[in-house]
Amino acid sequence: MFSASETRTLVNDLFEKEALVIGGLAATHPMDDEFVWRLMRSLDAIRTQVLRRLGEESPPDQESPDQPSMHRHPAVDEFLRNIRSGRP
Repeated sequence: MFSASETRTLVNDLFEKEALVIGGLAATHPMDDEFVWRLMRSLDAIRTQVLRRLGEESPPDQESPDQPSMHRHPAVDEFLRNIRSGRP
């Protein structure tokens, strides 16, 4: 089991890698500037929520519904299915 400090480092490393992927895509593909800013603010809000939950003794159970949104990209749906299935 990881210590709280190790878990925080792991979470931050994960989000850093995600940011680098998004940055690479934004550098090589045309993306609306406001879209990139909103995406990064959203990821930072999620990262902050996760780090705050690490400080709780028993975080509340919050499961997202497994219904695809009409506005969500199919690649996002596949990614969410992989997470929810417990795949490494």
